[in-house]
Amino acid sequence: MVELKTDASIDAMYEAGQVVVRALTAAQKAADVGVSLLELDEVAHDVLREAGAASPFLGYRPAFAPTPFPAVLCVSVNDAIVHGVPTRYRLRDGDLVSIDFGAELGGWVGDSALSFVVGTPREADLRLIETAERALAAGIEAAVVGNRIGDIAHAIGTVCRAAGYGIPDGFGGHGIGRRMHEDPGVPNEGRPGRGMRLRHGMALAIEPMVIAGGIDTFHAAPDGWTLKTDDGSRAAHAEHTVAITDAGPRILTAR
Repeated sequence: MVELKTDASIDAMYEAGQVVVRALTAAQKAADVGVSLLELDEVAHDVLREAGAASPFLGYRPAFAPTPFPAVLCVSVNDAIVHGVPTRYRLRDGDLVSIDFGAELGGWVGDSALSFVVGTPREADLRLIETAERALAAGIEAAVVGNRIGDIAHAIGTVCRAAGYGIPDGFGGHGIGRRMHEDPGVPNEGRPGRGMRLRHGMALAIEPMVIAGGIDTFHAAPDGWTLKTDDGSRAAHAEHTVAITDAGPRILTAR
């Protein structure tokens, strides 16, 4: 069931989204050669504490997970696509890092992700990240009243496939609001004109993921959470929480 949010609820989701923005900004700024992934998690946790917000990630345990998620920040490095568990690993020059963060404030949730390179970037990594961001922008542009979920999926998939990149099988965006994961699902590839029609008051987390090697397959790391590319190629992830409104898409996690 899809809950349509009131304008006041969307404003409240924006406030949660801005906590997410502050945490992602702080974590990216702190990410440098020699900094551990656990240290980045602590930076993000500090932002939650200062805002009086809670984490929808910490302790989250969906059906596939062997254990509850142990952190407030997902940090996925190089061939990790999403759901990376922060560890003592220390960042190295040239690492491609994707960070994903959520915050719950006043009963509403925001969720966003971005990718960047630590230190000296490879041109191929910059192209991968830029494609994820373009796919996200295309998906948001399609998130208008009267369109359908398939229009968002088609817009994202078209950008990713044109660049020659893979799209992880079965993973995509989702509805969001009082909970981090709500209906409807938002695939990263699909046919236009199909699926649920978009209405004013819907809120979606739109999140393309791209695999540099062009494959769509992946596997879970031994921690049961981190998803890694099967061919060892690098991956990038971009995400915003977006409200569907009569005035057009409103990005609630705009940076």
